[in-house]
Amino acid sequence: MSLSRKIQLEDGSSETVETLYEIYREPLYKFVFRYSGDQQLSIDTVQDTFEKLLKNQRYSPEKGKFRTYLFQIAYNTMVTKLKRRKKFWTLLPFVAADRTTDITMEERLSVQKAVQQLPELQRAVVLLTYYHDLTQTETADILGIPVGTVKSRLHNAMKKLKDDLEVDGDEK
Repeated sequence: MSLSRKIQLEDGSSETVETLYEIYREPLYKFVFRYSGDQQLSIDTVQDTFEKLLKNQRYSPEKGKFRTYLFQIAYNTMVTKLKRRKKFWTLLPFVAADRTTDITMEERLSVQKAVQQLPELQRAVVLLTYYHDLTQTETADILGIPVGTVKSRLHNAMKKLKDDLEVDGDEK
């Protein structure tokens, strides 16, 4: 298996696996780390994602964006690893540390706690849509669910977060 092997992208161009690795390594790592809070799991998942890309190479530009395809491989690989560790239901300690905002650390921790309390399926949708700026269609593709389900889970998650973060009309 060669890192110089080329993969054709949706725009008709082709890139080497090495170039794609340099482009997508960090976003994939951040996605997995925010989801799991486990640095080693994140590194392993990114590496396994690119190994699977090299071995299988089933990407077809007609099926959608390469980024969506790669995130789907990473998500599925991460879930498999988490299930093996039997920690799947207790993980999601993320705070978007690399985003610059005007909120205090206390507010970040409140949001983190509220997101941790969301059901796993809602957490996945919130993470992909809001923290990784994926469209609802891309999120649906990655999770293997209909777009309507993504919309429903987002709506329910945001409603729950709003309720959890407000006390008698005031923010916590």
